[in-house]
Amino acid sequence: MATEIERKFLLKDDSWKKEAGQGTRYSQGYLVGSAFASVRVRIQGEQAFLNIKSATIDITRQEYEYEIPLDEAGEMLETLCEKPLIDKTRYCLRVGQHEWEIDVFAGDNEGLIVAEIELNNKDEHYDKPAWLGAEVSNDARYYNVNLVKHPFKDWS
Repeated sequence: MATEIERKFLLKDDSWKKEAGQGTRYSQGYLVGSAFASVRVRIQGEQAFLNIKSATIDITRQEYEYEIPLDEAGEMLETLCEKPLIDKTRYCLRVGQHEWEIDVFAGDNEGLIVAEIELNNKDEHYDKPAWLGAEVSNDARYYNVNLVKHPFKDWS
């Protein structure tokens, strides 16, 4: 079984930008979002993936990912995925022994910026950069599958 251990945080400020390189544009949509799993199609740069992730509200979830043809991913996003699509730019920064991914959302989720870190185990130590804010790992609103149904622009 493939397992993802991921923590998600808000950011205090934009000082992370000084260390960020060029980001990669992501477009993703969901084919299925059930009580058990989500199935998403993602185009990131010039690659495309089909991803299946358990619907667990926790930092540990089952995750499976498979590369698919770019043109087929585009067709699925356009014709099969729930709208609005997730539109974001991802920036990767190394802090200590870990890589942080910072997602800057656009479209219906514009204004939302989150940082994620993947770990090898739940108790693994990681350096917390100064720009790191509150942890939202267990807040389902911040899961991309939920941002389709309840975009950031509609939050009070």
